[in-house]
Amino acid sequence: MTSTHPPSTTSSNTPPACLPASGQPLTHFVSTAPFDPMAVETMSEEQKHVYEASQLRLMWWKFKRHRVALISLVFLVLLYAMITVVEFLAPYNLHTRNVDFIHAPPQQVHLFDDGQFVGPFVYGRTMNLDMDTLRRVYTEDPERIEKLRFFCSGDAYNFWGLVPASLHLVCPAQGGEFFMLGSDRLGRDVLSRILYGARISLTIGLLGVTMSFILGIVIGGLAGYKGGVFDLIVQRVIEVLQSIPSIPLWMALAAIMPVTWSPLVIYLGITAILGLLDWTGLARAVRSKLLALREEDYVLAAQLMGARTSRIIGRHLVPGFMSHLIASATMSIPAMILGETALSFLGLGLRPPITSWGILLTEARSVSTIAFYPWLLYPTIPVILVILAFNFLGDGLRDAADPYK
Repeated sequence: MTSTHPPSTTSSNTPPACLPASGQPLTHFVSTAPFDPMAVETMSEEQKHVYEASQLRLMWWKFKRHRVALISLVFLVLLYAMITVVEFLAPYNLHTRNVDFIHAPPQQVHLFDDGQFVGPFVYGRTMNLDMDTLRRVYTEDPERIEKLRFFCSGDAYNFWGLVPASLHLVCPAQGGEFFMLGSDRLGRDVLSRILYGARISLTIGLLGVTMSFILGIVIGGLAGYKGGVFDLIVQRVIEVLQSIPSIPLWMALAAIMPVTWSPLVIYLGITAILGLLDWTGLARAVRSKLLALREEDYVLAAQLMGARTSRIIGRHLVPGFMSHLIASATMSIPAMILGETALSFLGLGLRPPITSWGILLTEARSVSTIAFYPWLLYPTIPVILVILAFNFLGDGLRDAADPYK
């Protein structure tokens, strides 16, 4: 049967779909450039900024979104920076006594007098003894304007106990006094003593946490990774230590230290006591995590490659729950600060001439003292602020440790 279709006008080698409107065949071109499999996923600069960021950068971006934690971090950094130059910041020397101003109330700093700008100053005060109550009564004299001096020469001190100096950030007027937070029973400036006490109270927490972390990670890590008899012994020791009330145990260990020890040795002894008693909770947490993580395939691969136990625990297992360790550290530091404060308040911790916030609070043991001289409780304010700052910082770091959630 003969076809009725007209003959095709195109070449048998060129498909009809490749013909343009003019009827000429298209020119085929093959690129000789190297094949790029990611060419179809080209990212913008904003996307590259996120997807190519390092782990630490992602953690920092997430941490910055926690405003309270960021403010707490700045506050703690400034506080720890302050304790390095506390002699310069304190208006008086730690041991300076003003016998004419015993239990003097706080002074208010003024800028204006009779509507005229004078600058930072305080009014002079006169002291009278109330014969009925035998209390010292201080009365401000508006005629005596005592301008504060800045970057001035005041009480002599040894910077960090080594370099003699006398430069202070702020000093009272010549022949005047300046007790911004009042004075104690010996006429010593409360503000200066709080600043000096911060050096001991803040560092004792860091040293104690360092010791407890080393013990907790090493003992708990070995117990969780090795198991067996060692794990059984560690768990029984932890149970015994955790069953003993903390305060009586602190008191017993602190009472062991001889009174003839130097203040520095007592400071190190209190740090060791706090560190030795705080590792049990962390050790149990590390053990429970390692019991689960040691069954992972990457642990078996590290064992087959001949990695040592210390490397497997420190390089492969511990980073897997770093967020929990960070949260534990930020909780342990304020707990140790409170522990030192409680021991010193009970008279079993640090002893003079060392000054801490706990030792300062011993001035306010009786109810009558608090009723008459409430400014002696001011050392509790930095304790509360530091504990809150560490707790908020721990929340932010715990969230930022896993930026992909």
